[in-house]
Amino acid sequence: MRNGLWIAAAALLLLATAGSAAAETAAAEAETEPAVGFVSMYRAIGLAAAAAFTMAISVLGAGYAVGRIGSAALGAAAEKPELLTRSVLLVALAEGLAVLGFLIALLLVQKIGG
Repeated sequence: MRNGLWIAAAALLLLATAGSAAAETAAAEAETEPAVGFVSMYRAIGLAAAAAFTMAISVLGAGYAVGRIGSAALGAAAEKPELLTRSVLLVALAEGLAVLGFLIALLLVQKIGG
């Protein structure tokens, strides 16, 4: 069960990376061609889909990590209170995954208008 979850997470991360790379490639090709009609619309749709997928995967991963680390951290802090600071730091690092996903999605959305 646990190995299957890691494989699914790795596959989703690979798909998010491939989606972002495909959107960047499509955006680069669209910039070399004149932006008329459907070319710019397809570029915008591709970038928006890549941004949504990137955000979804990063938030799901961060939520899973915070849930697992947070429950273990509170259990450890209940037994040894001096571990609370370290455990809060680990939870914050896991939450950083969502922030980085948000920044990447924001950069992709900004490319739609330009």
